[in-house]
Amino acid sequence: MRAKDGVGRYGERLAARRLTEAGMTVLETNWRCPAGEIDIVARDGDCLVVCEVKTRRSTRAGSAVEAVTPAKVARLRRLVGQWLDAHPGLRPAGVRLDVVAVTLPARGAPLVQHLRGVS
Repeated sequence: MRAKDGVGRYGERLAARRLTEAGMTVLETNWRCPAGEIDIVARDGDCLVVCEVKTRRSTRAGSAVEAVTPAKVARLRRLVGQWLDAHPGLRPAGVRLDVVAVTLPARGAPLVQHLRGVS
């Protein structure tokens, strides 16, 4: 496994923990289909939350939040439809796109930011 993959997986575990601590239920992680991947699918009350996780070791190449481009958001919107098609028994009252940005400093605790309703 590449170091980058390990950093990403660690960030996803931190993100899932943050979502759970916020009262959400994680339904699935790393859901894949031919069109792409959803990092985390969660439920927040009766709302389905599709969460993109971005993990960075530093901000030299920009922040983790900046890595979520309009094109990425559009792709996530398409993936939500495919996820719902693959789970026909689940019909949420609403769907929300969130971003969890994880920064892993050289020293100290990771910084985890949860941005709700990114569009």
